[in-house]
Amino acid sequence: MSDPLTTLRERLAEVADVARAAGVLVWDQRVTMPPRGTEARAEVLATLGRIAHERFTDPEVGRLLERLRPLEESLPYDCDDASLIRVTRRDWEKACRVPTDLRVEMTRAAARGHQAWVEARRESDFGSFLPYLRTNVELKRRYVECFEPADSAYTPLLDDYEPGMTTAEVRAVFATLRPALTELVRSAPQVDASFLHGSFDPERQRAFAGRVLATMGFEEGAWRLDPTAHPFCTSFSNRDVRLTTRYRPHDLESIWSTMHEAGHGLYAHGIADSLMRTPLGGAPSLALNESQSRTWENLVGRSRPFWTHWYGPLQEMFPEQLGGVDLDAFVRAINRAEPGLIRVDADETTYSLHVILRFELEQDLIDGTVALEDLPEVWNARMREFLGVEVPSDADGVLQDVHWSGGAIGYFPTYALGNVISLQIWAKVREALPDLDARMAAGELHGLSAWLRDNLYALGRKLTPKEALERVTGSGTIDPEPYLRYLREKIDSLR
Repeated sequence: MSDPLTTLRERLAEVADVARAAGVLVWDQRVTMPPRGTEARAEVLATLGRIAHERFTDPEVGRLLERLRPLEESLPYDCDDASLIRVTRRDWEKACRVPTDLRVEMTRAAARGHQAWVEARRESDFGSFLPYLRTNVELKRRYVECFEPADSAYTPLLDDYEPGMTTAEVRAVFATLRPALTELVRSAPQVDASFLHGSFDPERQRAFAGRVLATMGFEEGAWRLDPTAHPFCTSFSNRDVRLTTRYRPHDLESIWSTMHEAGHGLYAHGIADSLMRTPLGGAPSLALNESQSRTWENLVGRSRPFWTHWYGPLQEMFPEQLGGVDLDAFVRAINRAEPGLIRVDADETTYSLHVILRFELEQDLIDGTVALEDLPEVWNARMREFLGVEVPSDADGVLQDVHWSGGAIGYFPTYALGNVISLQIWAKVREALPDLDARMAAGELHGLSAWLRDNLYALGRKLTPKEALERVTGSGTIDPEPYLRYLREKIDSLR
């Protein structure tokens, strides 16, 4: 007879395998599946979701965890086995609160909602998407009811992405960010960025992105990059990382979009082999994960040292558009602060304002303060309030993000939290790698990715988000000040 730990590992591996199979189908739906396959795909995903949920919430898993409690208490807190037992227990207790039928409904609705969103966004028609959004919001309200009352009905949704964090804690961080960012945007100088808009061959963009990715620390043969409607990253093991991006012929935003998703991919790629096929095989939270996508997109990808190496190759790709633009002008342009319509295209200074807007709207949707049919009007009014811009269409407004189509309510705050955390971690990177600027200017990024892998990525979910942040930075508190200081210095450098 197998010992209880081996039995638990075998069960968890089965659950992980089913979840990964579903993940492959979700990736396929968003990258290659023909649109008329949506209904059949929704049923397949619902079936796989049912199997995974039932296998994981089986009372036998609870009995195994109880039998393993003495072993857990006898082992070092952060060793693989103790962490596996502890994290599995936390996940199991939360999952058991959710009826299987509700989990299946949520999975089915997410699959249906995605294709409806793609078509609605293409036609800029919120009305056609509204029934799918209504279903997702109603299901999320039922999901919230599965848990003990918290400081807010939003907290159980936030906890899915940021375990242990409350809505009140996010509000406190955002209460510091919003006025400071608003003032920075107001005081930012105008910078000429006209040369970033023109005619940029998507195939050349793809080739350039591939060259950059090859230097970032991925093992050859462990990743791939594909086009999609809304960029994302997923993985099915630490050696099967799927990056996606989008190429637009009128700008170069694909560079930073691709580096953003590669940051997620490097996190997945760096998780220790011993944690695969277990609940530990991911990041502790999405804010920590987003801190790395934003690190690679912005702290690396918008830095002068990085472009000291890469601007020449980019000019060679686009000589007519950039041949007469010097490095200083290019770096200034890609670091400007300028309010805009689209979150994924936003500069570092305005980006978190887009996120705070969505955070507030999501709370209103869950508690019913905002009627769903009024959402476009409310969205447009808040865009005027937060960023001073007029929204010309649903496609450039309420339909611009994919998240709500899949029921991912509670996800958005992690982007801004990730921005904040990225600077806390970056300070430690700078201490550990004092010659980082020189390395980046020489095109060498492997040292950076190796340090992040060894000090953060490899840990997987062995620690809570606060514990992981404290392990890397010395403090588990999310502190906006380093981020705001960085942005102030950036704005000052543009004057």
